[in-house]
Amino acid sequence: MPDLIVNLNHVAALRRLRDEPFPDPAAAATLAELAGAAGVALRVTEDRRHGTDRDLRVLRQVTQGSLLLGLAPTSEMMGLALDIKPDLVTLMPEKPEEATSEGGLDLVLDRGEIADTIATIRDGGIPVFLFVDPDPEQIKRAHRLNADGVQLHTGSYAGRGSARTRDRLRDRLEDAAKIAAKLRLRVLAGGRLHYGNAGALGRIREIDVCVVGHSIVSRALLTGMETAVRDMLILLEPH
Repeated sequence: MPDLIVNLNHVAALRRLRDEPFPDPAAAATLAELAGAAGVALRVTEDRRHGTDRDLRVLRQVTQGSLLLGLAPTSEMMGLALDIKPDLVTLMPEKPEEATSEGGLDLVLDRGEIADTIATIRDGGIPVFLFVDPDPEQIKRAHRLNADGVQLHTGSYAGRGSARTRDRLRDRLEDAAKIAAKLRLRVLAGGRLHYGNAGALGRIREIDVCVVGHSIVSRALLTGMETAVRDMLILLEPH
């Protein structure tokens, strides 16, 4: 069964709708961990449309499990990671118009900048993962760039489509996870996962962690954070 990391981006996004200090991502993190989550994740963008630097500093203090930081491979974000010292960093593409990442990094076009970022953050003692589509070539390039692991983008799998299409895309994720594991890369998976599709990933042994955010935060509005997290953990149990 993969560990569950709760992405708090949408807690921070809800707070940003009003000039108020709530809801507080740190409070959500505490409740998520009490319910059994292995840790939390937060995305910080150049325009800070999700989490803020202060959020990260508070989360670093209160998180008992793993703190994952998602960021673009830029010098500013690299400096933030080295300052905060999360338990791992996932390098992700960033487009201002996107509410969330709609695809993985291109490790062909951006390999020089990414290689330098990986080396610097790893020298600071922080493992670095790369957010990639479940493409064997991208995974092999992640290995050649000396990444510690990959976070497989599950957006295509989680999108609308027929049962046959979902099965095919789920198999693609499994094949990608197996390739990564053979290359001794740790495997995370995340992107648009929800209560209707996350369970199938619990049966892929090579996936170490599922990162789930929006669907848990949405359910938590109705049931509370602890119930929402426990419901997701039940789904991730292999059946």
